[in-house]
Amino acid sequence: MASAISCRDLTKRYGDVLALDHLTLDVPSGSIFGFLGPNGAGKTTALRLFTGLAFPDGGSATVAGIDVAADDVTLRRRYSFLDQSPQYYGWMRGQELLQFVGELFGLRGATLRGRVDEVLALTGLTEGAKRRIGGYSGGMRQRLGLAQALINQPEVLFLDEPVSALDPEGRHDILDVIAGLRGTATVFMSSHVLADIERVCDAVAIIDRGRLIVASTVAELQDRYAQPIFTFEPEPDQEAQVGQLITALREASWAGEVVHEHGIVRVLARDTAQASGEILGMLAAHHVAVQRFERGRPSLEDIFLRLVGSGHAESTQVD
Repeated sequence: MASAISCRDLTKRYGDVLALDHLTLDVPSGSIFGFLGPNGAGKTTALRLFTGLAFPDGGSATVAGIDVAADDVTLRRRYSFLDQSPQYYGWMRGQELLQFVGELFGLRGATLRGRVDEVLALTGLTEGAKRRIGGYSGGMRQRLGLAQALINQPEVLFLDEPVSALDPEGRHDILDVIAGLRGTATVFMSSHVLADIERVCDAVAIIDRGRLIVASTVAELQDRYAQPIFTFEPEPDQEAQVGQLITALREASWAGEVVHEHGIVRVLARDTAQASGEILGMLAAHHVAVQRFERGRPSLEDIFLRLVGSGHAESTQVD
């Protein structure tokens, strides 16, 4: 499959800080691709390099087959970028902003009006189209950002935290819009909400300290790190018993990470057979009554925490 975004040994320094360290990556055309990493990992730096807002100190990158360092106007008409915190003219109305952006891309007349109406409807902003942007909520501003990024029907769409300001319903709606672009555009999406990435993305890359940790399809990652996660929710008022159980679990040879958050205990098993045979017995031995107990596959968040936390360094590319 052809690559919509490709880079080789892409490197960027800011003074003594190596922000991006010889990144090599290929993003298949028509895919929705998640770009993940902890704060300071180099995600925003990579986005700035791909979109021509910064220039590399080494290596190369292409978007839609065009060298991003060439400063080619043709390329800028073929992609769009939604920044994490886009800035607008507050006195403009939403519809006016979209008309303005459309004109920058050469749209005129009925074609422009039709496209503005289309992206307003797509992002749920039709009713707010004639309101001034200065009075928009954070969620409306984020919807507007996506609308203006879609106005030129880009081949490649770069999104930096596209749903961070939205409520659950709004996030669901916008993720549906993004998912609907599959096959018609390539979406390169940076987000810290891993459940959102897992829901809509075909493949992901994880970077840490500027270096690629892994790049693969979500399904392949889950298969590769298929150790089960045991999750249980203790009944209330058992703090002492639960505390003793967690200590015992962390000492068990078959248990990996044990996390106790918000009343839920999650146990990553190193040895599946031994874990399956012992964990229920440990619950009974410590007299812990549970409301819920289940065994499941690791989520993308589980895999992310394991890879970033371990400093593991793989570089398997997307097929």
